[in-house]
Amino acid sequence: MLSRLRGAMTRLWTPLADALLRAGVSPDAVTVVGTVGVVVTALWAFPTGHLLLGALVITVFSLTDSLDGVMARRAGRSGPWGAFLDSTLDRFGDAAVFSGLVVWYAGGGDDRTTAALALACLVLGSVVPYARARAEGLGMTASGGIAERADRLFAVLVAALVVGLGAPTAVMTVVLALLALASAVTVAQRVAAVHRQVREGAR
Repeated sequence: MLSRLRGAMTRLWTPLADALLRAGVSPDAVTVVGTVGVVVTALWAFPTGHLLLGALVITVFSLTDSLDGVMARRAGRSGPWGAFLDSTLDRFGDAAVFSGLVVWYAGGGDDRTTAALALACLVLGSVVPYARARAEGLGMTASGGIAERADRLFAVLVAALVVGLGAPTAVMTVVLALLALASAVTVAQRVAAVHRQVREGAR
């Protein structure tokens, strides 16, 4: 869903991307700084119950996920290395966000159900990109699905923001339950896509 906004994000970030490139900042540096910002914030703010602050700061850092790509394209440096680095570091950011929620709700947040759902999102969220990467490694495709990374991250950050503003924990519980379900469906969709390609290739 949010991938459809890529064109608008490119237009938004182009002036800043050009300014950073003129200043000698590399796309890789932006990728690393953004990931470190997300990880540090998620593993401090969420486990200590600062959901509102965490959601806001992580959102700011997550926006660099689009900025580094714009910079790479403007500099003519788009390629396998940048794609690999970006995808790999994304896994750290995602893991930190959901791990922070697991720690909070298993401890001070005192809601084991929500903690378990956050853990389910963490696990399933790691299987979604693995299924795609493994398929591509075998010469097939397994992209798409109802819950891609940007959608999952957007949903959980909105939930954290709303709960941080005073909404009941039930909001987070429902969102995490839906995310876990959507992630499971996405894995199934990708498995089905690969199975279909294998059958068609065997004919």
